[in-house]
Amino acid sequence: MFVANQQVNRDFLFRRLHSLLGVVPITLFLFIHLTMNAFATKGADAFNAKAQTLESMPFLPVIEWVFIFLPLLYHGIYGMYVAYTSGYNGSKYSWGRNVMFTLQRVSGVVTFIFILYHLWTAKVLPDGPSFDMVQQILSNPLQYAFMIIGTVCAVFHLANGLWGFLIHWGVTVGPRAQRVSAYVLMLLFVVLSGVGVSALVAFHG
Repeated sequence: MFVANQQVNRDFLFRRLHSLLGVVPITLFLFIHLTMNAFATKGADAFNAKAQTLESMPFLPVIEWVFIFLPLLYHGIYGMYVAYTSGYNGSKYSWGRNVMFTLQRVSGVVTFIFILYHLWTAKVLPDGPSFDMVQQILSNPLQYAFMIIGTVCAVFHLANGLWGFLIHWGVTVGPRAQRVSAYVLMLLFVVLSGVGVSALVAFHG
């Protein structure tokens, strides 16, 4: 019994840490990233200037590893485990909740692959990040479609994840509060998706 309780407590802590790292700091990173990409709508010079400012930040590698890469790896890898081991619970939740449950898992897998690819192009390739580099990548129709799908999945995973986070952390405890938060976060999903896709269209030209 003691061993079983230890396992339950460990799983609870792992899931809470996974949930927390999905909100802070990854949410902040996504907001900053989408905001920076939005400068592409003002032209190559505007985007390159913002990208250069970001890349010239002091202690940037340390900041990225501590506040972005390591949290992202934990959230992504543990999220893949959750996606693999979790299943429907039709007897407890409605059909709609189970659909959103599945979409959250699917969008999480797509988002993890998308972000790893995106970080590779921005941090590993010698020409990144720059307007010309992104434009060259998006000149391939398959990569252009993948970037749009990845952006929309990332924003959906964020918005729907925030809805679940507010419930699991006791912020929205009643049906009305959960319904209101669903409307607000759906609006957030639409706005951020629009910002992200508009930037990709600007890059694509």
